Amino acid sequence: MLTNIYEMSLLGDSTFAVTSLLLVLLLEVLFQPAESVVASQAEIDRHLEMGRDFLARGQLSDALTHYHAAVEGDPNNYLTYFKRGTVYFALGKAKFAINDFSRVLELKPDLVAARAQRGLVYLKMGDFDNAEIDMMNVLRMDPHNHEVNYKYAQIDNARNQWAFCLDVLARGDYATAITLLTQMLEICPWSVEIRESRAQSYIRVGDRLSAVSDFRAVNRLSQDSTDGYYTLAKILYDLGDSGSALKEIRECLKLDPEHKDCFPLYKKIKKVDKIYTDAQKALEEQQYANCIEQAEKIVKLEPNIPMIVYNGKQLLCSCLVKDEQFTAAIGKCREALEIYQDPEIMCDRAEALIGAEMYDDAINQYREALEINDGYQRAKEGIERAQKLQKQSERRDYYKILDVKRSATKQQIVKAYRRAAQKWHPDNFQGDEKKIAEKKFIDIAAAKEVLTDPEKRSQFDAGEDPLDPEGNRNGGFGGGNPFHHFQHGSPFQFKFHFS
Repeated sequence: MLTNIYEMSLLGDSTFAVTSLLLVLLLEVLFQPAESVVASQAEIDRHLEMGRDFLARGQLSDALTHYHAAVEGDPNNYLTYFKRGTVYFALGKAKFAINDFSRVLELKPDLVAARAQRGLVYLKMGDFDNAEIDMMNVLRMDPHNHEVNYKYAQIDNARNQWAFCLDVLARGDYATAITLLTQMLEICPWSVEIRESRAQSYIRVGDRLSAVSDFRAVNRLSQDSTDGYYTLAKILYDLGDSGSALKEIRECLKLDPEHKDCFPLYKKIKKVDKIYTDAQKALEEQQYANCIEQAEKIVKLEPNIPMIVYNGKQLLCSCLVKDEQFTAAIGKCREALEIYQDPEIMCDRAEALIGAEMYDDAINQYREALEINDGYQRAKEGIERAQKLQKQSERRDYYKILDVKRSATKQQIVKAYRRAAQKWHPDNFQGDEKKIAEKKFIDIAAAKEVLTDPEKRSQFDAGEDPLDPEGNRNGGFGGGNPFHHFQHGSPFQFKFHFS
């Protein structure tokens, strides 16, 4: 037939030929061989089979992908909608599950299983009226359905308790409301209204961490709520978690880039989080002066948000300790602890107290940390170290003798040794002063020996004096000769005169 039409076009009857060609093509589409339809059904069956396999293995997202394909292949098959709806139900995607079960009932109104599942979803969402309608219809068709009978019996109690909860909330009894709402969420875990009410109650009683958990659930259930993201970001920011707050506020701005509340909050959080991140980086890179500068900015930026102030003072505490500004560190650590009792900051403060030679106070601070966390190893080791250093302080402090920081390099130690040795060389003194100088000079030489020897320095830092005569089998440092420091390589030569 196509050949005849083509020949007609060659003879000049082009209009007739084109019209006829289109008609033939249309007829071929309408009356295509049956095997092509069978192939399409085979493809749908393949997706359904794979969906069942993934579902059996608990791989719900993969199962959902194949059920999507099956629905697209045959949008009028109620069973594919039902199977996809059960996956949505398992994933907790209530609204999508409702849509699929409703579509099933449009295609097959007498399918009891679909109506029962939809009624159960409504109950979990806290939609008591629709849950009651669906379950009543199920029980008319299947009065002995055990699960539906059990759930149907819960509806009136849940509805009454919700009304009671609203009354308790109106009276401001938030502690009681939390208990009641928690009971309700066992029946209605997908209710946005109930979960949000509990989140707000948690805020009222000061339990912000629990409120964060509930608001996250609200956002998942609401799906794209700018108000939810804003509230969650604000709570997280008030808790001092600027990084997590920044993520949530960005989700709000994805939905509405010019949101009247989210945009100004975003600018504030971003600025604080940038400074906080820079301060942490400076601490990690041992750039303590920069860390202190950034931390002070945080405290000044948000003086009315206690946990943001805490973040700044906590960083100040740590950086000042590392920089060996012990007196300043003790104060900043205390100010941080006045906001939040953190065992880690307690240990930082104890380190500062050790640096200031306040050993009893340091031991007490470590013990306070252990009262909060009795297994905190840093505090246990800190007590032992502080006790050793306290005992050691009764003898010699080699860092103090050379007037160097505990973080001093070998080059700095040698330089300090030369300066101190020149100052206290016994030849520079007479009489009783000479005797004092001789003792100091011996201590200076001992300090150089210990602090320029990595092994001996490590022992000293751990609270043990490697030159302690009581701890040396040879009796005294340097193999029993307390003046061996001046026998080899010393730039100074002098004679001792003891009377």
